[in-house]
Amino acid sequence: MKPQTQAIARDIILVGGGHSHVGVLKRFAMQPEPGLRLTLICTDVHTPYSGMLPGYVAGHYDYDAVHIDLSRLAVFAGARLYRDEVMGLDRAERQVLCRNRPPVPYDRLSINIGSTPQLAGVPGAQQHVVPVKPIHQFNQRWLALLGRVQQHSQGVLRVAVVGAGAGGVELLLAMQYRLLREFKALGRDADLLQFHLLGAEPTILPTHNPRVRQHFMRVLAERGVMVHLGSEVIQVEANRLVCANGQVVQADEIMWVTQAGGAPWLQDTGLALDVNGFLVVNDCLQSISDPLVFAAGDIATMENYPLPKAGVFAVRQGRPLADNLRLSVAGKKLKPYHPQSSWLALISTGDRYAVASRGTLGFAGQWVWLWKDWIDRRFMRKFSDFESMSSHAVPAIGAAGSGLALNQEESMQAISAIAMRCGGCGAKVGASVLTRALGNLHIVERDDVLVGLHSPDDAAVVRVPPGKAMMHSVDFFRSFVDDPYIFGKIAANHALGDIFAMGGEAQSATAIATVPPGLEAKVEDVLFQMMTGAVEVLNEAGCALVGGHTGEGHELALGFAINGLIDDNLAHLTRKGGMQSGDVLILTKPIGTGTLFAAHARLQARGRWIDAALQSMMQSNRLGAQCLRAHRATACTDLTGFGLLGHLVEMTKSSGVDAEISLSALPMLDGALDTVAAGIVSSLQPANVRLRRALRDQPAWINHPRYPLIFDPQTAGGLLASVPADRAESCVAALRELGYENAGIIGRVLPQGDVLEPIVLVD
Repeated sequence: MKPQTQAIARDIILVGGGHSHVGVLKRFAMQPEPGLRLTLICTDVHTPYSGMLPGYVAGHYDYDAVHIDLSRLAVFAGARLYRDEVMGLDRAERQVLCRNRPPVPYDRLSINIGSTPQLAGVPGAQQHVVPVKPIHQFNQRWLALLGRVQQHSQGVLRVAVVGAGAGGVELLLAMQYRLLREFKALGRDADLLQFHLLGAEPTILPTHNPRVRQHFMRVLAERGVMVHLGSEVIQVEANRLVCANGQVVQADEIMWVTQAGGAPWLQDTGLALDVNGFLVVNDCLQSISDPLVFAAGDIATMENYPLPKAGVFAVRQGRPLADNLRLSVAGKKLKPYHPQSSWLALISTGDRYAVASRGTLGFAGQWVWLWKDWIDRRFMRKFSDFESMSSHAVPAIGAAGSGLALNQEESMQAISAIAMRCGGCGAKVGASVLTRALGNLHIVERDDVLVGLHSPDDAAVVRVPPGKAMMHSVDFFRSFVDDPYIFGKIAANHALGDIFAMGGEAQSATAIATVPPGLEAKVEDVLFQMMTGAVEVLNEAGCALVGGHTGEGHELALGFAINGLIDDNLAHLTRKGGMQSGDVLILTKPIGTGTLFAAHARLQARGRWIDAALQSMMQSNRLGAQCLRAHRATACTDLTGFGLLGHLVEMTKSSGVDAEISLSALPMLDGALDTVAAGIVSSLQPANVRLRRALRDQPAWINHPRYPLIFDPQTAGGLLASVPADRAESCVAALRELGYENAGIIGRVLPQGDVLEPIVLVD
């Protein structure tokens, strides 16, 4: 996460990671607008490029070749990425309502979420078909279908595609090509595969010219596809499609490429929609009922241009959408977008052969597929090969040429935010901002908290119950992700780790937060988002937030002083010392956060790697610690900045033992081996590497691919514990049952030897 050098004055929220929005992100990356912040809200971190999906289905491309990595693109554009599902809008308060996080305020909103299958109108369709839309979820559905086909071993397998437009025909031919190859590879008879294409219209590809239609009819016939035209499907049963013309088609697998519409949540927004539930926009891609809302791609219906739902328009709407969003926040006149009346479509036939269609023209050949392949790869490179940004000076908010339309009060706040800031108590966040941001937090109540945020004073007062001793721990770090809600969760989890590792109960927390200066509304929202995430974690742990301090700084940062309770006889205290020779070493979470987020900052990490790492960091250690104690753990610590080796050395030194680590047994976060192999490590790694002197026979291991990761600093890492050998297997099984899927045995405790190096590595 880059330090904030400009006060944020306006927020553009992009809902959905469709083709238009990736264009918007790229445009703003190449020409940033001072004081303007982009936030992308989407359910997935990889978005497929529709033009290459048939090639992916056919097996010509791998997953990464046809998916745009939204996480990398967002970092490149300086945009925040919120991974969540949008459930609605509060247009009165200008907020996007999400399933799993607080509402997200906007100044301008753009929607590019594609279309949603409208299956409710066809009885049985929701239960028995595989919809192609929404396209961002296509991969998981295709892989599931592919798996079922591969497992099919008896009788004829009948595959049907409902929808005979270009998308349906191209998908069917790609599926046929791939599945025939799969059957042959498995040694099965290709004649046991049967394909059906059903279309409600009297012809296939109704929006294309007769020459193109004839070509595809010939291809379908040559490949034995049974085509059913004028066959509108009105009911779907298990293994049966019932058509309006009375025809019944037997089918074991059904792909649905028709009857898509707008997402259901749009119905409650009050925005103008067409009969299919799509957002109606004017020539500037602006909602005809709300000038603050824009839409593009399949989800939008242009009022004056009846466009087909084709990816080419979503791609080409990226530039005018970005320009009009920029003009809108500047209070300037928008520019109309006039789509072309005809366009080039390159439609593949499953194999490396394609047909070109434009107006009345149509031609085909292998060279057309090569041309299409070149065009598609060039398009994808625009969103994966990021050239270095220019270093031209960007005017400050409030300065001439800053571009944003601010009222007088906002201008004063913006000037104040970029001026030389005060230190000391002058750097505190304003009382009214703080009160509003914290006022909506719902903090767990505890009887032993006598004075806390429910009755704030100069200090919190907590009672130590009889028979209990007080534990104290503190952690603080700057944000490494652009989502303050997720960062709040991770910061709280990280701070609670020490208490859980030692066997304590978290009682109360005092926060210390740093927030970049800016307009009051923007500072308030960042603080609210961050503290909401933190409080959710604290509440789940039964830990009451009792107070804190908030100040200004260039980077978002958060930490907590945690009070914990433990029996004063220390019977349940689990310390770093206590390991016994013969114990087994167990690690509850995979390692690799340091190298992954170093790579993320350099645009060298895949979005799915970062997403998996965040999920791991948000997993609490509370249940894991309880499980380890239940299996008689003799020592325990949580992995943080010193890395696996650093913490293990502390444990062996305190326990008077040596230890052995199996490098091949270490659980790794996805992508960690890739990024460390590329030489990308955390800035703390060199300091941790100094502990290599604790390794016996260290030179023999320096070329092992996993060796660098024993030094990798962890954030909100897992628990490292020693457990009696006879309880280790049941402990690991119990941990995995609790959700620690990567928990495993990584080594063993040895008697202390005569040599100075306490750690032995094995493969």
